[in-house]
Amino acid sequence: MSQVDSLDELKRQAALKAAEYVRDGMVVGLGTGSTAKHMVIALGEQVRKGLRIRGVPTSRETADLARRHGITLIESVDEWVIDVAIDGADQVDPQLNLIKGGGGALLKEKIVAASAKQFIVVVDHTKQVPVLGNTVPLPIEVVPFGWGSTARQIEEVSGGKATLRMRDDQIFHTEAGHYIVDVHIAAITNPRDLEAQLNQIPGIVETGLFVGRTHLLLVAAPEGVESQSATRS
Repeated sequence: MSQVDSLDELKRQAALKAAEYVRDGMVVGLGTGSTAKHMVIALGEQVRKGLRIRGVPTSRETADLARRHGITLIESVDEWVIDVAIDGADQVDPQLNLIKGGGGALLKEKIVAASAKQFIVVVDHTKQVPVLGNTVPLPIEVVPFGWGSTARQIEEVSGGKATLRMRDDQIFHTEAGHYIVDVHIAAITNPRDLEAQLNQIPGIVETGLFVGRTHLLLVAAPEGVESQSATRS
């Protein structure tokens, strides 16, 4: 088995464990990305066995996958209270702060995470880092108007280098029609302060910093799936 296949199997194991936290009648936030895909498929199997849930997807990709696996979805215009949201992460630090948004769905992901009574994050062990940043850029969703000026202010605040996300030689657009700038920062030593400073910059829609939002972390390693609960001050 290749390293890629091995990591994917670890993601699947963590997603299966996360699915155990879903109970009959729940409204479930459905994340986006490779780990979340395993979780949606696992929930779909439980739905076929009689589990009754409704899902709130964080992207069109997740919505399409959920429908294919028989999960009833709540329309985005509806008001909902989410019992549990399950998603992956690009990085997680020892305080369970996250960098998310590698797939470009960070805005919906944060809305869903903030609305959930419980936010469960599932990762493989390679996503754990002592400090956020360095090898993984911080995605920030910005409005197209004046994005260059916004990026310059982001660099001044973060000390990092901001680059406009491209895909197939075209500017990447989020589902909301925004741009994403990926900010390369050597080390995010104080995620809470950086998030607060970034949120003061006009033109920023949302950042990929998820600070103090994780309730439960599930980490899949070769030895098995370990759980870590957040300590609330």
